Amino acid sequence: MDLGVRDRGYLIVGGTAGMGLAAASVLAADGARVAVVGRDARRAASAMKTITAQGGSAVAFGGDVTRPGEAERVVVQAMDALGDLAGVAVTTGTSDAVHTDPAHSSDEVWAEAFDDILMGIVRTVRAAIPLLVAAGGGTLVTTAAHSIHTYHPTRVPYVTMKSGVAAFTKSIARAYGSQGVRANCVCPGAIETGSLAAIRAQLAQERGVPPEGLLEKVMVEEWHMDVALGRLGRPEEVGELFAFLLSPRAAYLTGAIINMDGGTEF
Repeated sequence: MDLGVRDRGYLIVGGTAGMGLAAASVLAADGARVAVVGRDARRAASAMKTITAQGGSAVAFGGDVTRPGEAERVVVQAMDALGDLAGVAVTTGTSDAVHTDPAHSSDEVWAEAFDDILMGIVRTVRAAIPLLVAAGGGTLVTTAAHSIHTYHPTRVPYVTMKSGVAAFTKSIARAYGSQGVRANCVCPGAIETGSLAAIRAQLAQERGVPPEGLLEKVMVEEWHMDVALGRLGRPEEVGELFAFLLSPRAAYLTGAIINMDGGTEF
């Protein structure tokens, strides 16, 4: 399906790997111009080369949107490099505070989760909105998590901030819809990005078993995740959803909180 993104500019924060890179690749393959941003400038450059090697148009910047001032800088850089900005997706937000006992989580843990998970998105969206409004509209896609529907006692800072992302996104959709800005939030489940792929390999080595099917078994028996499709998701599957939400094909979709979890929660 033609997404209708040809010659439009899109910024993907967290676009250097995993779901973000997958989204950028889908957009570029459909003719969009994309800017990928990540904390590691070398990884960003590598992601850009991956996209351009496939025939896409891409630029890359290093930037840490959890730090004040960085989101504003990369949004302006992307706008200048792309010539226009039709949409922004933020796929960052995986704090070390994911597994934390709520009774023993320090102020520092909460502050880290606040900056990394919530404020990185808030700062990026805040910087992008004036540009989108001035252009007559545009799209925003944020990333929460399926766990905002399934609360975990050892993931309280993480789930709290991801819930904030969902609430923030719906509020943006409501506040700026009349000015042509759409905002939607994706809630991925267990997606086999680099970190989960590494866990698969590590478990296979530790247990002396083949990696095929191992993480799926652990997901059910040890993580107690009842996934209807019986497997982990793939980054490219989530990337397709991000690209669709950013595109004009989703023109009447805004304020949505969309599960992408293989049927973890109904």
